[in-house]
Amino acid sequence: MTVREKIALFPHSPGVYRYYDSEGTVIYVGKAKDLHKRVAQYFVDPSRLTPKTAILVSKIADAQFSVVESEADALLLENNLIKQYKPKYNILLKDSKTYPWICVSKDVYPKVFLTRRKVNDGSRYFGPYSSVKHAYSLLEFFDKLYPLRNCKNKITTDTILRGKARPCLNYHIGKCKGCCIGAISVKEYNDNIEEIVRLLKGDGREMIAHYKELMMEASAALQFEKAAEYKEKMDSLEQHYSKSVIVNSYSGDMDVFSLVMDGQDAWGNFMRLHNGAIIQSLNLCYKLRIEEEQKEVLGTFIADIQEKFGNLSKEVIVPFLPDVEFEGVTFTLPVRGDKFTLLELSSRNAKEQRANALRQSEHCDPDAYYRKVMEELRDALGMSVLPEHIECFDNSNIQGTNPVASCVVFRGAKPSKSDYRHFNIKTVVGANDYASMKEVVNRRYSRMLNEAPDDIPQLIVIDGGKGQLSFAYQAILELGLQDSLTIIGLAKRLEEVIRVGDPFPLFIDRNSQALKLLQQCRDEAHRFGITHHRNRRSKTQIESALREIKGVGEKTEQRLLLHFGSVARIAAAPHQEVADLVGEELATRIQEQLRK
Repeated sequence: MTVREKIALFPHSPGVYRYYDSEGTVIYVGKAKDLHKRVAQYFVDPSRLTPKTAILVSKIADAQFSVVESEADALLLENNLIKQYKPKYNILLKDSKTYPWICVSKDVYPKVFLTRRKVNDGSRYFGPYSSVKHAYSLLEFFDKLYPLRNCKNKITTDTILRGKARPCLNYHIGKCKGCCIGAISVKEYNDNIEEIVRLLKGDGREMIAHYKELMMEASAALQFEKAAEYKEKMDSLEQHYSKSVIVNSYSGDMDVFSLVMDGQDAWGNFMRLHNGAIIQSLNLCYKLRIEEEQKEVLGTFIADIQEKFGNLSKEVIVPFLPDVEFEGVTFTLPVRGDKFTLLELSSRNAKEQRANALRQSEHCDPDAYYRKVMEELRDALGMSVLPEHIECFDNSNIQGTNPVASCVVFRGAKPSKSDYRHFNIKTVVGANDYASMKEVVNRRYSRMLNEAPDDIPQLIVIDGGKGQLSFAYQAILELGLQDSLTIIGLAKRLEEVIRVGDPFPLFIDRNSQALKLLQQCRDEAHRFGITHHRNRRSKTQIESALREIKGVGEKTEQRLLLHFGSVARIAAAPHQEVADLVGEELATRIQEQLRK
């Protein structure tokens, strides 16, 4: 029986399907609400498949399925089978590092410590924490607030009664109450531990109110030492929680998920809130082996978090619905208000994680990084080829004087400064940026067509809006290059991309490397053009200051500037020194005129 014939017999039930290659190896595991419909999608119309999915389908030699009761069961079984078989084409969790947990050990006198190993020994674990620094700061805070033991001794009731233990230095300096010699009761010590557990669960605000109440009761009973102790704890908690992120007036619990996809990579951020404060946050990165839909990746991300943290909150905020429902969970897609602010905060974390990964890639593998940036720009602009050669133009003039233009060149997403060019505007009179742009673009590419026709850029960027772009495109049309390249304008005000023939601007994500590359091109063209314009303006001013003097021509001007270096030095020089170069009468006239 062929694979198609097998799939035709798949039931219309929720379940998990597995694809095998010719050697009997599982190469893909997937879940489905309807096994028959889902699996048939891969084989009904192969022309609609993306390239990587088509490769997967070409390698399928057999298909099997398992029916389950619900979508949630399908998700659980899918996760287990992926871990068991590690299929080649499934989503891969890239972030393989082990995050730290805060462990409260199962002892008569429990210890509170940091660990990266989660063991099912009855201890309680809180986390994981994406920042080790944050986890250590919590431990330091607990150590300041409560006298906890940190020794490795096995303390039991029997060892205390036999009196075999000796108190360590921490006991003598007051950092430990002496658990090993029974100087603190098990109940009193464990009361402190339960308070720490409550703080780790995010009940800090309730603890502050509780200590305030105890302080008032102790004060009323004239137990001032006890009241001072409660006040110290209350102040410490308030100081600690003033640094926490309080983002919402909502007093319940909720989880927030966001996802940023970029080609074959996806970055997800998870935040858990309790009483309006973020108590947990975690970033995960996934490698997509085939073109997975966003909702499928989000479903996988939520399932991974559920496995790490346990049950989800009853309300979960997401940017879009995942491909599977979770029992007892209500998904919210906010469009405004506090919940939308939370979603934006989570999304900003995911985008920052993506940007950080790209920065690391730039240092570790610059070639791959720059290629990824070019691919991102190609996709953002809808180009058919990679923009390996980019040229950007900018005009400079002040009230129409000394009009110049600049052209900067980027090759492989990096500046190629030896290819930069300056242009002095020749045919345009006055401050006409549009006509100046047309002249420069025409001069640049008419010469290139004659001298290096194979070096025409894939992308031209015009610094300006619709006007500049329209005149630059006229030059491209006159040269017959409209089908050979892409030309866009980049407006400064909102950083919108203007495209020929499109009445609506394109807004590229401000955090994307594609927009940053365009901005770098624009800024470099502006810097290069301004430098040239300043040099020309300075030269013109010097020329005009000397040339306006009767009797000073080009040769005399050159002789004076070569000798003195500047107009100011000519004016301040001894009269005889100037007279030796140009004669007594002209020297007098020059210095008098310049000193005015």
